[in-house]
Amino acid sequence: MIMKEVSDVLRFKEYVERLTLGIARVLERLPGVTDVSFVERAPAEKRCLLSWEQKNMCVLPEDLKDFYLTTDGFTLSWSSKLEGEAVPIGSMVINCVAKLCPLTQSAVFSLPYAPTLADLDCDEETEASENHPKVPHFDSRSRIFELDPCSGNGKVCLVYKNCTPGMVAEQSELWFLDRSLYWHYVTSSFTSYYRLMISHLGLPEWQYSFTSYGPSPQAKQWACLYQPFTFQCDSHIKTSGDLVLNKLDPSRAFQGKMKQQVQKKKTPVQSGGCGGGGGGGGGTGGIQKGSGRHTGIKR
Repeated sequence: MIMKEVSDVLRFKEYVERLTLGIARVLERLPGVTDVSFVERAPAEKRCLLSWEQKNMCVLPEDLKDFYLTTDGFTLSWSSKLEGEAVPIGSMVINCVAKLCPLTQSAVFSLPYAPTLADLDCDEETEASENHPKVPHFDSRSRIFELDPCSGNGKVCLVYKNCTPGMVAEQSELWFLDRSLYWHYVTSSFTSYYRLMISHLGLPEWQYSFTSYGPSPQAKQWACLYQPFTFQCDSHIKTSGDLVLNKLDPSRAFQGKMKQQVQKKKTPVQSGGCGGGGGGGGGTGGIQKGSGRHTGIKR
């Protein structure tokens, strides 16, 4: 009986080692990391995957199918010791098949006269860049399913774009939807996203590394502490190696004031020329030599 229990423990550790790509063992060796917890799940049944595809009229990617046939979802969490107390830090979550649900409109947007998700599509179309993939739509043109809740800091979604009503969608991508309802492209395959999640240790807001503004300062501090070689604390600050100098051009910035000063200096010359008649020409010549300038100051 004891030998069987030991065998089950060893088999479970080997299973966790393969599924997590060894990240659980790495976390346990990090200083200050505690309570590394992995939730064991049974594999999903094939009929559940087929039922999901028929219900949503979408073909699951092969790598995601293989993942669900290994484990119906994924949950790994860990904490860090601060002043003797364990503080939850890392969280890696992949929703099970039952929770791989379409992204629906929040109850906040269901209020009367409130803006809908379709209203946001117009703004995002104008902001789309040619250098980035076309963003998903919240209407029937895209089919969006929540894959990772991101601990409330956004949502990683399995997105099928260019969908036609009544037709089965096959091509999918993974996008990050931040709390401002802006889309950010992550990767084209589930395997790539899974490796990214593992390599980022499930740190808070690591998905914001794919945005232009990056994670919050607090999340950056955790990343610098536990992931110094992969995460750069100032990765979102442009570092060209040169000192940032002030490129102010004084001749342009104060051009208007300089013109006013020149006009003020020329004003005494014009008045002297009018009063002096033919001698005004001599007065002008005197100013160019420097004597007239002293005269102007006396006046």
